[in-house]
Amino acid sequence: MLRLITLLTSLALASHLAAQKPNVLWISCEDISAHLGCYEDPHAITPNLDKLASEGVRYTHAFTTAGVCAPCRSGIITGMYQTTLGTQHMRGHAQLPPEVLPFPTYLRKAGYYCTNNSKEDYQFATPKNVWDDSSRKGHWRNRKNPDQPFFSVFNFTGCHESGIASASKYQDVTKDLDPSQRQHADGLTTFPPYYPETPDSREDWKRNYELITAMDAWAGDLIRQLKEDGLYENTIIMYWSDHGVGLPRAKRWLYDSGTRVPLIVRIPEALREKGQGKPGDVTDQLVSSIDYGPSVLNLAGIEIPSHVQGKAFLGKNLGTPREFVFGARDRMDERYDIIRMARDKRFKYIRNYEPLKTYYQYMNTPEKGKTMADLRRLHEEGKLPPAAEYYFSPSKPVEELYDTWNDPHEINNIAEDPKHTKTLKKLRQSHLDWVKSSRDTGLIAEPILVEREKKIGHRFGVLRQISDASFNNRLADIAVKASDGPKALPALMAGLKDPDAAIRYWGAVGVGNIGPAARKAESAIRMALYDESSVVRTAAARALCRLGQPKDALPVLVKELNVGEQWERLHAAIVLDEIEEMAWPVVASMHKALEPREDLYANGKYVVRVINRALNQLEGTDRKVN
Repeated sequence: MLRLITLLTSLALASHLAAQKPNVLWISCEDISAHLGCYEDPHAITPNLDKLASEGVRYTHAFTTAGVCAPCRSGIITGMYQTTLGTQHMRGHAQLPPEVLPFPTYLRKAGYYCTNNSKEDYQFATPKNVWDDSSRKGHWRNRKNPDQPFFSVFNFTGCHESGIASASKYQDVTKDLDPSQRQHADGLTTFPPYYPETPDSREDWKRNYELITAMDAWAGDLIRQLKEDGLYENTIIMYWSDHGVGLPRAKRWLYDSGTRVPLIVRIPEALREKGQGKPGDVTDQLVSSIDYGPSVLNLAGIEIPSHVQGKAFLGKNLGTPREFVFGARDRMDERYDIIRMARDKRFKYIRNYEPLKTYYQYMNTPEKGKTMADLRRLHEEGKLPPAAEYYFSPSKPVEELYDTWNDPHEINNIAEDPKHTKTLKKLRQSHLDWVKSSRDTGLIAEPILVEREKKIGHRFGVLRQISDASFNNRLADIAVKASDGPKALPALMAGLKDPDAAIRYWGAVGVGNIGPAARKAESAIRMALYDESSVVRTAAARALCRLGQPKDALPVLVKELNVGEQWERLHAAIVLDEIEEMAWPVVASMHKALEPREDLYANGKYVVRVINRALNQLEGTDRKVN
């Protein structure tokens, strides 16, 4: 009889829980790849997350839409690609259109108590009514009605790249680890081949593991609190990282080291849909970080807005699973490098829209790390192994293709291997289809994008409200042609005459990319020096320098540097850095540009950084700037 009563009570409880809205807890962390024990990492010490995985589902093919935090976070909170919203440039500030709302807004309307503890960093101002509480005190325990369903986000910032680079932060985050939780740098067999074998670089790799162990203890405490509150069996837990490890060639990049992340989901038995959430399951289903929000809405029984690009992978009435995931790299602080990625379960395709730029452009923030310092020092001494030296190549291939099953570090580019032509074509087309269908605002030069945002109120609408229906396709096509070499010259010259500045910009960039072989375009490029658009003038000046004719180009660059607005100045500064010795006649003007400008974002520090690097290279100095 007692067993029957117990069974009936359990069934009644399960029925009650199933009828309720599920609670959802997000446990997020920064800057880590899947260096967890449950992901079969031989060195990881992560007992709490390993236990969570044993009770839930571990996803092996979860990817973020960028290799850096803020653009990813804008996508996670809206369920939309950052390149669609115009939030792709690191430390940009876009406006959201009225119809696009962070998804917790819909949860609150459905009666949820929503908290965020506490990082936002969405690249846009958080609209009202997104959170009940977004602060360091945000917690499900603060809701007045204990029966109210909740969605609570907790963000661990201790494993951010600064926790590796800063000895004081590393020591503070890991201060509670005991000796058995410490790592031995020389014994870490997972050390990547694209890093230098130096004590400092191995120390960085070791710190990454110990920061993750500290994060695991923090995650375990949150799970313990759920259990203390009697909520463990009515709360869906999702654990994830915002992008890969905070080290060179990982963070900010679209390789798996930068975009492949851990994702663990535990769904209590009473809340599971058939076939979902079985304890200990491992799945290779492709998941994008923009899918997290729609999945929460679906689990809560809330209709997913039609503009959302993410696909729910949990809950009822799921659509077709993803065939591809996509990613984008755009401006990282002071440096532009437009790159796009398409990936299926096995192969990774990368399109470099600016192939004449080296992989390791000099950027102040990552240069502060010891691994990057070792890379640069050993490169200058000619002592790097080939896998590490490659990323100092003066240019990049236009296309990269990797077989991640046989080449997990993505070292061997097989884009030109005839055996993989079919795969290359398929992924190349999927990338182009995505760029067009998602309306990729990253293909519009940032000064033009910002200018048009001011007119219509948001960047999202720039490729939707234009009267020319063919513009989106023409933009994507000419951006590709800009790196297609001499065969694309007729199309590029036609682009220079286009009525739209965004097209003319790529025409000028493409001519510059071709260089001396584009001599017949010189007259058209000289005319573009007087274009109504600042960024087109700058691109034309760059092209003229690439044609070996800097005399008339330099005054244009100096003028843009002096009087241009925020991003116009940055474009000019980058060209002055790129042309190296050609910039000698205007060194005095470049020195003047080292002065901060109070009327610009962060006092115009990005221009100061770029110009300082250019002058250090020209003059053999080692001046430091913020």
